[in-house]
Amino acid sequence: MIGLALKVGLVVVAGVSLVRLATAYQERMERQGELSAVLGLERAKLSKARERFDHLFMVEGEQRLIREQNQWIAPNRLRVVWQQATP
Repeated sequence: MIGLALKVGLVVVAGVSLVRLATAYQERMERQGELSAVLGLERAKLSKARERFDHLFMVEGEQRLIREQNQWIAPNRLRVVWQQATP
């Protein structure tokens, strides 16, 4: 009887441990999926930043940067747009 009780107890402990391991594994897999999604987004941002950096240091990159910066308005400035009147 004592041997049977010990075996049943061990089986119960093993079963509970297995269930806990399965839930922990599932949680880790979900976290890994979330991290993979975030990593994909960050890689896309890095790719865009590298491409822009490469374009700025190519031939005529300085002119490209100046054209981009022409559209910026300095702080405490007001942009005035002149339009020709149509007859």
